[in-house]
Amino acid sequence: MDYETTSAETTRGLLLSAREWKVVGLATALMLLNVLLIYAVVTTPLAVVNRYLFSAPIVGVIAYGAALMAGEWIAERGIENGSSALAFGGMALLQLAFGTFGAGVLSLLPRELHVPAITITAAVTAAVTLLLATYVYARSKDFDSWSTYANVAFLGGIVAIGIGTFVLPVLLVVGFALVFAGFLLRLGWEIWRVRERPGIPVSLQAIGVYIAVMGVFVHVLQIVVRMLARRE
Repeated sequence: MDYETTSAETTRGLLLSAREWKVVGLATALMLLNVLLIYAVVTTPLAVVNRYLFSAPIVGVIAYGAALMAGEWIAERGIENGSSALAFGGMALLQLAFGTFGAGVLSLLPRELHVPAITITAAVTAAVTLLLATYVYARSKDFDSWSTYANVAFLGGIVAIGIGTFVLPVLLVVGFALVFAGFLLRLGWEIWRVRERPGIPVSLQAIGVYIAVMGVFVHVLQIVVRMLARRE
């Protein structure tokens, strides 16, 4: 679907419009809900799903990647078609995918470290998001190519993880880094879209920002969990 867009060039500063704050607020609410879901799911049998899926890393990547793509597509179609059931179903799938993955990562730590791990992860994710937003809003340039770069990073990450699963385990680290870079690039692009394309509905933009931020969150969470686990 085509939406009204503005020129890619802008002379705006860092102040946000009312519409932009609505996008930020809704995306933040979706993220907070997902973090609470991660904390709740970590004490349930769902937290062990990761162990089975990632016994072959490429299987886990494909499974979660497919869930995220399907969830986003369903939620967006629901919003565009005015179907609350579809929109809710898509969001439920997104929340479940991120929630299950995040809980699986968090379950590697003892319960008393769950809140510290989530707190550190949230602080780092917020800092990264703020830095990216500041960079995007401070630059009068077109960031549309970042969407392409993100897709290339995602595909490269999948290929690296696929090879690492069966041939060269060292490539699993490369794959992790590429997928992480993909979410960072996607986040930068989503922030740019909020700035430059006010014709897109707030709810659609909020979903895009939420997915990108949660992608960054779960990757940072993996790093934080490994660091805390080493101190135990």
